[in-house]
Amino acid sequence: MKAISILKEIILFVILVLLQVLLFNRIAVFGLAVPILYIYFLIKLPYGRNRFYVIISGFLLGLVIDIFLNTPGMNAAATTIVATLRTIILNLFYPKNEYEELVPNIHVSTSAFIKYTITMVLLHQTLLFFIEAFTLFNITSTLIRISSSLLLTIILILALDSLSIRKKKVSG
Repeated sequence: MKAISILKEIILFVILVLLQVLLFNRIAVFGLAVPILYIYFLIKLPYGRNRFYVIISGFLLGLVIDIFLNTPGMNAAATTIVATLRTIILNLFYPKNEYEELVPNIHVSTSAFIKYTITMVLLHQTLLFFIEAFTLFNITSTLIRISSSLLLTIILILALDSLSIRKKKVSG
């Protein structure tokens, strides 16, 4: 792992946690949709990143969010499960032999990135909202919250990722 790559990941981690805690958790569109942008950190980790590193990063991300939002272990559980399944989800949309050091983004393969992002966010938010509800009694309300938050989060992630700068290929 390159030191610059890890430094960029640490900066992304801190920025996303601060945005989530200070801004996005205060937003509730129609009292239902809450943008959960911190999952973008797990989405943007390079394809070939060590699985242990990804799982620990996911756990720490969720734990830090839990500490700031006073949600005992809910985010940590959801992000750890998503981090554990990340490689499997990546392999569904990106062929492994072609992308060993790929950082998933909208500029490499738009359709693959959108499918990958929707799957990651859907899994995370389904886990998070069902852990938060801790019941199947009012499942309709939980499903509406998942759907509306999913849509809002996907729109924000795709907008954020489309703002990223493409690296130009150097011909040699």
